[in-house]
Amino acid sequence: MNNNSIIIEPPETATSTIIWLHGLGASGHDFEPIVPQISSRITCHTRFIFPHAPHRPITINGGVVMPAWYDILSIDLPAQQDAQGIYDSEQMLCEYITQEIERGIDTQRIVLAGFSQGGVIALHTGLRYPLKLAGIMALSSYLPLAETLDKERHEANNHTSIFMAHGDSDPVISLKRAERSHSALKTLDYQVEWQTYPMQHSVCPEEIADISQWLSLMLH
Repeated sequence: MNNNSIIIEPPETATSTIIWLHGLGASGHDFEPIVPQISSRITCHTRFIFPHAPHRPITINGGVVMPAWYDILSIDLPAQQDAQGIYDSEQMLCEYITQEIERGIDTQRIVLAGFSQGGVIALHTGLRYPLKLAGIMALSSYLPLAETLDKERHEANNHTSIFMAHGDSDPVISLKRAERSHSALKTLDYQVEWQTYPMQHSVCPEEIADISQWLSLMLH
């Protein structure tokens, strides 16, 4: 499994883990540079794992093969979803969590995070995971397979903090799409910290500062 991810070990003994999934067409290296920008109160004892997505053909891109957590079948994200690909990536992420449990990290000290497609998988997996997690972070993302969530979600993470952030001019995943996901989660009584930033489909310094503050509360 380690060959399929970038792992950054903390300077002190690891007592927590953040598993951070990249977006479509990227790699585990994509968010490596963010680690030094996060508070040393977190990074001093937190292991960062940045998995690489498997390569697969992407329908909306004419079948071009690229790193992806699932296929994108249509520009209309909620209408046509690659459910099997999403569930396969959920299983993959669960394997990373199991690996951390075996290394002595309590699930309540594990944060699932991701950007775009990666955030989709982090959100999907975290809400269904059968053991309590420290938190779930979904950046520039949306809630997939929303129609199955109510029956598939696990009570272990009904009250787990969720950090959702989005650019107000995102041309890839619209702000309206993200807002609908936020509303759906609030309707199910999830605890969501919602932030928007003046940006497109990206990450900005203000967002990183807010992420650092949120992580400090989750992994203090």
